[in-house]
Amino acid sequence: MSDPMRPPACPRGPTRRQGVAALIGALAGGTLAGCSRSSGDGNGGRTLLTVAAFPAVDEIVKAAIPAWKAHHPDVDIQVVSRQFADHHTAMTTALSTSVYLPDVMALEVGYVGRFAQGGGLEDLSRQPYDIARLRQRFVAYAYDQATSRKGAVVGAPTDIGPGTLLYRADLLAKSGLAEADLTTSWDGFVAAGMKIKAATGAYLLAHARDMKDILIRTGVQPGQGLYFDQSSRVLVDSPRFARAFALAREVRRHQLDARVSAWSNEWSEGFKRGTLATQLSGAWLAGHLNNWLAPGTRGLWRAAQLPEGAFAAYGGSFLCIPRAAPAEHKALSWELIQMLTLDPAMQLAAFKAQDAFPASIDTYGDPFFEQPIPFLGGEAARVLWREAARHITAVQVHKQDAFASEVIDTELDKVLDRGKPIPEALADAQHLLGQRALR
Repeated sequence: MSDPMRPPACPRGPTRRQGVAALIGALAGGTLAGCSRSSGDGNGGRTLLTVAAFPAVDEIVKAAIPAWKAHHPDVDIQVVSRQFADHHTAMTTALSTSVYLPDVMALEVGYVGRFAQGGGLEDLSRQPYDIARLRQRFVAYAYDQATSRKGAVVGAPTDIGPGTLLYRADLLAKSGLAEADLTTSWDGFVAAGMKIKAATGAYLLAHARDMKDILIRTGVQPGQGLYFDQSSRVLVDSPRFARAFALAREVRRHQLDARVSAWSNEWSEGFKRGTLATQLSGAWLAGHLNNWLAPGTRGLWRAAQLPEGAFAAYGGSFLCIPRAAPAEHKALSWELIQMLTLDPAMQLAAFKAQDAFPASIDTYGDPFFEQPIPFLGGEAARVLWREAARHITAVQVHKQDAFASEVIDTELDKVLDRGKPIPEALADAQHLLGQRALR
């Protein structure tokens, strides 16, 4: 599914790390040792690797170039950057036509399943990649997200999005509430929203859809995706979706949502003016609020685990190698991917500069996780997010996830705006998706 919380653009900032040759060699385990660093691309004997990415993955790759060049002076890296939607559209076209393919391709998790089914990406579980030997160094659910139903691993996870509840501590205090009133249960979360609205006039959520988006991500069983299981059976007409729709309807019935969409001007203004009390999102949103969405609210926000002890993934990025990319570049491409995804220094630098939560568990003992976050009132929230990352169950991706997301949003709108009964809405969605599941 295309992540509804993924920003159209992200703030950018440089990072730099030197001295990774020994680590790269260790990661390669000898498999790629001695590969040619120059394939004579018509560039004076130099090799050019092309990396296609979206913000802020593009800046993370650019920041890694000095470290790469220190050990590969004859291998240049060109980063082709496009906005999120444009990038994935361009990659869809490139894979289908085998024209203008990059050597390395960044993909958001919502596109991994769709692209994997097409067979246009290298299976990194095969030689010479053998990513399975590195599996224990990645967050377990992220690695599984890149694994197809047939066992192919089509990408290396580079960042993840542990789900979190961000809330305005000042609005809770004015309402006579504590964090536990928000987090004990989802029903309690809605009830707290009523008190917040009565005491402060602030909305609980930007949109009732946010409630649905997070709840369908909780309680997913192993071998299941958001909308389909591993056998392409549709999972929509189920208690998980029924509860998500019911609670979203309660939010709308009590006028607890501002009815504004993520990344709209109204949404960002709601954060700046204090008219939005909470946001259910990936942990990375705290950085965006601090850096550019609502820096004036510094110190007013706090982070918590999701209500009812739920854990859910919200976004994530992967680095992939197109199957039809130049064969003579693939060893170098894989070496670059390993550097970006498994070098703890690289992963931490991206975390610090771009709020890209690491997919490499080798970073999780770093003191940076324990540091207070001034924007969150000095709270050491990264510890919460690290714990969430360890508990999240992998959600299997499916080639029809994007279409399923559109169908579900349409049916939810009918429930919220037209009063369509939830059982009827889910049954209609189940029927329509069942017709598309095996295409």
